[in-house]
Amino acid sequence: MALPLREQAKYWGVALALFFVVLWFLGSVMLPFLVGGALAYFLDPVADRMQRAGLSRVAATSLITLAGVLIVVLLVLAVIPTLIQQTTALINAAPEFAQRMQVFLTERFPQLTDETSGIRQTLAQIGASVQSQGAALAEGVISSALSLLSAVVFIVVVPVVAFYLLMDWDHMVERIDHMLPRDHAPVIRLLARDINAALSAFVRGQMTVCLLLGSFYSAALMLAGLQFGLLVGAIAGAITFIPYVGSLVGGALAIGLALFQFWGDWVSIGVVAAIFAAGQFIEGNILTPKLVGKSVGLHPVWLMFALSVFGSLFGFTGMLVAVPVAAALGVLTRFGLAQYQASLLYQGRIGLAAKDEDGA
Repeated sequence: MALPLREQAKYWGVALALFFVVLWFLGSVMLPFLVGGALAYFLDPVADRMQRAGLSRVAATSLITLAGVLIVVLLVLAVIPTLIQQTTALINAAPEFAQRMQVFLTERFPQLTDETSGIRQTLAQIGASVQSQGAALAEGVISSALSLLSAVVFIVVVPVVAFYLLMDWDHMVERIDHMLPRDHAPVIRLLARDINAALSAFVRGQMTVCLLLGSFYSAALMLAGLQFGLLVGAIAGAITFIPYVGSLVGGALAIGLALFQFWGDWVSIGVVAAIFAAGQFIEGNILTPKLVGKSVGLHPVWLMFALSVFGSLFGFTGMLVAVPVAAALGVLTRFGLAQYQASLLYQGRIGLAAKDEDGA
């Protein structure tokens, strides 16, 4: 005899509460394991295809790991030093940008020359404020990143976790399937397939979109001559997974830098703006429909809400968990709505009468 619905809800509620408690207290400890699990989940279809091609699971996992290590080494040697250099240069150039903005505004708005003008005092403080706090901010970000992405975590722990999870992924899924409650196993499998479809379509597709857009923005802005083109392109590509935020932040930053660097050269400024306009057209009409698709079921507002809530509660670890949790809740919500619409509570006597007529 199955447990009453109230008892089942109690047990599942306790399990969900324990999950959030563990995430709250062990978020920083769980981070490398979550990253390794995400990598294994992302690369599992690749390993499956290599197995179908004739390789063993161990050989496929080893080749994938070797390719990943080579890519990371190339990034560390070729891209990351340039990003750090451009970030430092941008912070150091901020006072000059603020001064040039002050000169530009005072030439066109002479009333700002008044010493008591609040706007002028604010502009005068921007350079010193950014310079004094920007260096400390950059140092803090870099030191935090180095402590977070330490050599032990991302050179040893994450690859090892990803390797073993990827090698045993199918076995783990099979074991979890055997642990499902027998009465609810078919429904859980159905929901799990829907969640996996939504999550894989979004994560794998959106990561590919971020990589392609970041590469496009970086290359195009550097060819256009923008001084910090690689940095701006990397920022715009990295946050593209947040709907509309990547394009707005990247476009505003690129056009703002172009105004300071190419002031008077409206063709170059227009080229920078056209690059982001072309990027948005490519993303909205080609990349996202082809790589992500319309069947993901993650509304942009719901996704931004989930990222904001989990990020504020659990930090960076929460942001990693936000997307799968949002996908799962979306699937469960649609399932609940379908169950409600098929229930007597929704259909009432009119629905029952219609069913009886159709059956007759």
